[in-house]
Amino acid sequence: MTSPELARHLSEISLETGRQIGVLINRHGDIEHVVVGDAARLELPELGRVRAGDTRLRGLRLVHTHLKDDPLTPDDLTDLVMLRLDLVCAIVARPDGLPGRVHLGYLNPAATGERAKPWKTEVAEDVHGLQFDPVARAEEIEAGFNRSVAGREVTTQGRAILVGVSISNREHANASMAELKELARTAGVHVLDTLIQTRKQVDPRFVIGRGKLEELNLRAMQLFADTIIFDHDLTPAQARHIADHTELKVLDRTQLILHIFAQHAHTAEGRLQVELAQLRYRLPRLAQRDEGLSRLAGGIGGQGPGETKLEIDRRRVRDRITMLEKKIDALSAGRQVRRQQRARHDVPVLSIVGYTNAGKSTLLNMLTNSEVLVENKLFATLDPTSRRLRFPRDREVIITDTVGFIRELPPTLVSAFRATLEELSDADLLLHVVDASDPDHPRQIEAVERILRNLDLHEVPRLLVYNKSDLLDEGREGHMAYLTSQARENGIAISAKTGEGLTELLHRVEELFWREGKSLTESGASFQDDPHPH
Repeated sequence: MTSPELARHLSEISLETGRQIGVLINRHGDIEHVVVGDAARLELPELGRVRAGDTRLRGLRLVHTHLKDDPLTPDDLTDLVMLRLDLVCAIVARPDGLPGRVHLGYLNPAATGERAKPWKTEVAEDVHGLQFDPVARAEEIEAGFNRSVAGREVTTQGRAILVGVSISNREHANASMAELKELARTAGVHVLDTLIQTRKQVDPRFVIGRGKLEELNLRAMQLFADTIIFDHDLTPAQARHIADHTELKVLDRTQLILHIFAQHAHTAEGRLQVELAQLRYRLPRLAQRDEGLSRLAGGIGGQGPGETKLEIDRRRVRDRITMLEKKIDALSAGRQVRRQQRARHDVPVLSIVGYTNAGKSTLLNMLTNSEVLVENKLFATLDPTSRRLRFPRDREVIITDTVGFIRELPPTLVSAFRATLEELSDADLLLHVVDASDPDHPRQIEAVERILRNLDLHEVPRLLVYNKSDLLDEGREGHMAYLTSQARENGIAISAKTGEGLTELLHRVEELFWREGKSLTESGASFQDDPHPH
């Protein structure tokens, strides 16, 4: 731990100067740092970052003095956890200059509960009463951490804590957090814990407040988390302030969605649109200050500093954005030509829209006997898919499956995917697919309707399709009866998985397209009485 001679020497200096005195000792017993604080606390030197999720300790123990007979302070315990020190030892400097009571703290690998403290503390009356080997104790703690993570899920995408803020509606915050958790699962992130803080308003610097952020850091170290994901879009300033106060990777909701889109973009067009969205998100978040060297240019006009590294980065990003926009515009022009050809052949277009993971691709596969990728994940379909659907009397339509919507869909994504979403503007009928088994489906309907309005698609005729009826419990508070009544008034209840209700759906579509010899657009009818059922 520490020799009586060192303890006495530290106590004498501390009493003489009226300051806390500390040393950082490695496992060989050598002193690596001497730290002089004030009467209340020490400010430890920069020791470098600890790898997130690492089960090893720092290999240093902190031995320092207290001028009063106080236990380990919150600062002592925070340093212990955040710096992953082998041990923190506080020696009380008595009025006679001799070392007095000793307070110890070390990490506890067995602390796994939400309220469990990630440390243990002990008290000895003097340095002679210390009965354990600090190096052996540190190795024992590391072995305990190794055992605690041995059976945990291994993931290449990170181990995260999800964080949200409830301003006025806790129910809405809970629903949004559940959706964020599903987004994280889709991205391959292992969610260790969730936190929703109730506040009057979002903290302008740290979103959840600095004190709560420090608690979050302790919780992350306890769970070996390496990522914090906020259920909010962080401003550049918030992201910078949070990054300055944590060793963890910090993401927000939009970054997580962009990551999922990047995972699921399989075509050249999809990858272009994802890259454009990522760059538009990144551009305003490039560092506000440039810590790199200026580039010096020689020759005429080369006196003084040239472009800074930050300016070069911004210019390159803007140039890349311009180039991607031109490529996507060319793709959009190609789509327009194909749409004009379909119009000349008088082939109606039926587009499937809806909230992500509502079962749109499953419905397309069932209707057209296709094999479009279907996964129980958000945004499994990113690239649009078109198939022909044949009706009796040699009638056929083009049916398209599109990217799913979500609440607070990032504007950068909507803008980048405009070439894909333009397909919807030429649809003669939208099938708005709803996951009827999700208790939150009324809000999901509202979110889709809001996005359609923002895309100026609110006047396109649409038919509500209540999917996943096979997952509903007949006796669950009359949910099935409610759904049946809603479907009777506003749409169709189906199960794309079992095929239930598809015949009725096809009859309804055929009626809407060719009622009394008129096309759907000629009739000018809207086939949804109430887009927001209650």
